[in-house]
Amino acid sequence: MSSTPTRQLALQGAAVILVLSLAWPYFGWQSDAMPWLETSLSIGAVALALATLSRQPWWWRVIHALFMPLIWLTHSLAIDPGWFLLAFILLLLVYRGALTGQIPLYLSNRETVDALDELLGELEAQRFLDLGAGVGSTVIPLADRWPERHFTGVENAPLTWLTGKLHGLGRNNLDWRWEDLWRMPLHEFDVVYAFLSPVPMPELWKKAQAEMRPGSFFISNSFPIPGVAPTRVIEVACMPPRPLYCYRL
Repeated sequence: MSSTPTRQLALQGAAVILVLSLAWPYFGWQSDAMPWLETSLSIGAVALALATLSRQPWWWRVIHALFMPLIWLTHSLAIDPGWFLLAFILLLLVYRGALTGQIPLYLSNRETVDALDELLGELEAQRFLDLGAGVGSTVIPLADRWPERHFTGVENAPLTWLTGKLHGLGRNNLDWRWEDLWRMPLHEFDVVYAFLSPVPMPELWKKAQAEMRPGSFFISNSFPIPGVAPTRVIEVACMPPRPLYCYRL
């Protein structure tokens, strides 16, 4: 089964219908009140089983298992609905990519920046692009280390973009853009770097092949392109492991 949000809603809905179709007639026949805590836990267990059988990624299995029990918990706490609206707005501002494109916010660590710094020294690449640049944890320190080269960061979550924009002020070799990564042209860059998720990698590789120049490098942090052998794999000395999969066009 696909891991698109629509399919995930269908999976969760199937679990709800299956459990309620058994529980409602039973407790109605007994003239007993529905035990909503136990019912929500049962729905979570069934949803987890369906997600496992359909080979969903582990994070979707966790979401399916906890979704209905958390709804019961929040209902029992009688939380003002305004807090949920505020939480949704904050999530949209920071994690827009996760909500709309299954691309969570990942921040590259110092060890990864060091590995990219060393690689840039070997390649002598002049133009570097970070797709889904977050708060600039990759491009800003690299721009500081290589003032004679040009770095571009692309981010489309408003609050995350603003944080990176403020953090990167005063750097003439840094271009910080609020842009959808799918609309960003890649032909002018020597190195394109992405730390996204497994979901967009096949389509992103097609985009790289169509737009990047021969001899340029596409680098994916942690998530290889399915079915494509990387030109080089850089093992980054950090925990958890975050290898850099390098593909020469």
